[in-house]
Amino acid sequence: MYKNLKEFTSDAQEKKLVLHEAVIKEECLSTDKTREYVLNRAKKSLDAMLNSLEKGNTLDINLPIKEVIEQSQLMMKTPTFLSKDLKEAVYWAMSIVEYSNGMGIICAAPTAGSSGVFPAVLFKAQQMLGKTEEDVLNAFLVGSMIGAIIGNNATLSGSEGGCQAEVGVASAMAASAITYLAGGTPSQVEHSVALSLKNLLGLICDPVAGLVISPCIKRNAIGVMNAFLAAEMALSGVTSIIPADEVIEAMMKVGLSLPRNLKETGTGGIADTPTGRRIKEEIFGKE
Repeated sequence: MYKNLKEFTSDAQEKKLVLHEAVIKEECLSTDKTREYVLNRAKKSLDAMLNSLEKGNTLDINLPIKEVIEQSQLMMKTPTFLSKDLKEAVYWAMSIVEYSNGMGIICAAPTAGSSGVFPAVLFKAQQMLGKTEEDVLNAFLVGSMIGAIIGNNATLSGSEGGCQAEVGVASAMAASAITYLAGGTPSQVEHSVALSLKNLLGLICDPVAGLVISPCIKRNAIGVMNAFLAAEMALSGVTSIIPADEVIEAMMKVGLSLPRNLKETGTGGIADTPTGRRIKEEIFGKE
């Protein structure tokens, strides 16, 4: 496994490999599996993503927080500010997390609570750019490697790093994937990671009643918009002053410095508001 993002992009350039081929070779080496196995495993995850996107909101979901009733459907109304494509991507992301709450099978990317971001962004970008399934698989491999590198150098857990480690990382994975899908250079891929992760640095994890519903579902929507923005900036030539690897390191430090009540315990942030406490009491009763 690559130690960091710079090693990943540098190795690809030194060996004159496109990034997704570098991922495949590294996976074959580190797992002692064949190229066919690696690609089939990636395809299986990608298929799970597409399935969750297509089946989102098809289940009769009875969420325990009655205020949250498949609100993703509201995003299908005629856009006011967003383009139709971006609004639909937000709808997809929200519906995937709702589908997950209805016990639907999703691909944690990197977690269940942030599972809507990567597929919504990747498949919408495929539509917008007219890319093939093979192109999408290649971009998926690059985004997945970004997630693995962040996980090895920092954390993917909300209980350890806050929501920046979940939706923040999901957004970085998605941004890097679509930057690559659009023909971005390795350097632009790096900058898309840095830009997207910086934008959500410090984001806390404060689930109401400790459930992956509020604010989690709507934070996936923010992750989608952030990914598209970071990719657009990177592809336009905007750069991050702080290198991606240093941003990843900073994210870990920020996560460790966050108090426990802001890391998935459901005891801080909006979970500790009067409404948040009322909802918890309605579901679980008085403590």
